[in-house]
Amino acid sequence: MTAVGLLWLIPVLPALGALVNGVLGWKWEKDRRGVITAVALVATGLSLLLALWNIGVLYGMDWSSLPALPSNVTVDAAHHRLSLHLCDWIPGGSFVTGLSREGSFRVEWLFVLDPLSAVMLFVVCFVGFLIHVYSVGYMAHDEGYFRFFAYLNLFMAMMLTLVLGGNYLVMFIGWEGVGLCSYLLIGFYYRKDWCADAGKKAFLTNRIGDMGFAAGLMLILYWFGTLDMDKVNALAVTGVVPAWVVTASAVLLFVGATGKSAQLPLYVWLPDAMAGPTPVSALIHAATMVTSGVYLVARSNGLYSMSPTALMVVAGVGCVTALFAATIGLCQNDIKKVLAYSTVSQLGYMFLGVGVGAYAAGIFHLYTHAFFKALLFLGSGSVIHAMGGEQDIRKMGQLWSRIPTTAKTFLVGCLAIAGIPGLSGFFSKDEILWQAFASGHGVGHFPEGYARVLWLVGVSAAALTAFYMFRLLYLTFFNSDRVSEEAAHHLHESPKTMTGVLVVLAAGSVVAGWVGLPKIWLGGHENFWERWLHPVLYAPHGAGHGEALAHSAAAEWGAMGLSVVVALCGIGLATLWYRRETETPSRLALALQAPYRLLLNKYYVDEVYSGAFIRPLLKLAEGLWWWDRWIVDGLVNGARNLTVGSSVGALAFDRYVVDGAGVNGTAALFQWFSRQNRRIQTGQFQHYALGVAAGFLLLMVWYLYR
Repeated sequence: MTAVGLLWLIPVLPALGALVNGVLGWKWEKDRRGVITAVALVATGLSLLLALWNIGVLYGMDWSSLPALPSNVTVDAAHHRLSLHLCDWIPGGSFVTGLSREGSFRVEWLFVLDPLSAVMLFVVCFVGFLIHVYSVGYMAHDEGYFRFFAYLNLFMAMMLTLVLGGNYLVMFIGWEGVGLCSYLLIGFYYRKDWCADAGKKAFLTNRIGDMGFAAGLMLILYWFGTLDMDKVNALAVTGVVPAWVVTASAVLLFVGATGKSAQLPLYVWLPDAMAGPTPVSALIHAATMVTSGVYLVARSNGLYSMSPTALMVVAGVGCVTALFAATIGLCQNDIKKVLAYSTVSQLGYMFLGVGVGAYAAGIFHLYTHAFFKALLFLGSGSVIHAMGGEQDIRKMGQLWSRIPTTAKTFLVGCLAIAGIPGLSGFFSKDEILWQAFASGHGVGHFPEGYARVLWLVGVSAAALTAFYMFRLLYLTFFNSDRVSEEAAHHLHESPKTMTGVLVVLAAGSVVAGWVGLPKIWLGGHENFWERWLHPVLYAPHGAGHGEALAHSAAAEWGAMGLSVVVALCGIGLATLWYRRETETPSRLALALQAPYRLLLNKYYVDEVYSGAFIRPLLKLAEGLWWWDRWIVDGLVNGARNLTVGSSVGALAFDRYVVDGAGVNGTAALFQWFSRQNRRIQTGQFQHYALGVAAGFLLLMVWYLYR
């Protein structure tokens, strides 16, 4: 049980690694990079080991007979939760809540280990560690090696804080921390303007969503009287909180989730995040930052389950985003941009899952997606590494035999994301589609028509996903040889530190999904995944919890078969058009120029945002700058100039009138008189005698002639 007492070390170790490399790494940058590598890998490796130890303790816990626990560890056996109280962070006072009850703004620094946080803990630590290992080879010759690993470690620390946070405010610290680190990592090549701009775009777009999150926290604190997630969920399911408060709180939290998890309309930062190094793309897109919003909704499942309106919003936005991003992925030519829009689409699937109340299914897809999407991103990085930095798939082709390990593992990732039976993506995607289909057949669920639309859009997005992923595969590794002479000269397989990680992730992409076998494969019994997450669900909502279709077995087999068929159709069409070089795609693009350009230019969303928001805001900023400079500062500077001018005039008056004509002038006059009078007082007798004689003569003249 000492493992739970060390839970705090899991985020602290990467933070220490970031501190050491950030402060001292510049000394080792040139000739001792091994030290930087060791610090980064040891920090994340120990964090992974501690995470696995804690997950093992949680898995083996006998909740009916608990052993002795440290004094700062509390247990909630009903929800299989262990809470580690580290300190009182904000010991605020009491207040009266919106329910006329006593609330307390007392925020503890609280870490929570339960089945849900354990899943995220494993995904973040395991995939994050593999990405660190991969980065050793990928970033070997890049400048700023120490800075990269310091940022990467700090990102891990913040993400783990987000995952383990037991109340919304601790989670918010991690939430904002990963936003800051994403800015640093996306803009890593800051000397390139487009990279720096991409980092700013990610940072600012996320701040828009975060305002919604912050507003939701304020509303929750006022009405619920606490920011503790366990207490908020427990109070929400009692039904004492007004429905509009629950809905408003849930929707505001979801606004934050749309920013962090790149959903419409705040998805625009994520494709541009490809400006960062490929390991950054894998870390942000696969297992960590972009899944934060899904985790937030699942963690707040008690709140969302009491608001069908909020669930409809979540499911609707996720569903539309899945299809919207999938259509854009059809025509993209940058290998990383295709995967970026794929990530946006897959996140939409996750929100579709949690939006129909199938929280376990949404988190299951988050878990499987971490493996195959990390594999695909790191595989694309291996291709880019082999091609000397080339990312345009139109300049690739026939790479299957030249980089065989990368190619074979990339194929596994494509099969997994397409939903081919037996691979991890099949199990999680099929479960989400089934839950969406069945969500219209139960008391308190969605209207049947709405559920059908969700399911139909989800199936359509699945078909498009299979098509564009195999288009990517064929244009990169098959088709015709379009590699330039310069790239062909550089072409080689990646080092073992990179390909070894790809093999591990490929294995995970195959076997990770087997913990969540469909119920119909198990005779209607819950699988391991549902049993594992069931204790953290406060009020299970949606199909899959005992109230699905009466003919569920036949319907589920049919839905499963259809999803496989549409995936195979997508793969088949991509094979027909792109396995070998054909004229069909070019002729189709020429015949459908307007739709093709629309998709190629990503629906011109960036241009619309620029015209509708960015440029007006810039004009407003310029106007405010002009007002500040010429009106506000003009008045201030005018007052200053008037004051200075009057003081100069006063100085001149004082110097030349008061001091000059008055004081100094009078003094000068008396000095002149004294100098004239001094001439009389010579001190010589003959002068005085002459003066007496002259005076006598004047008197005589005056007397004689008066």
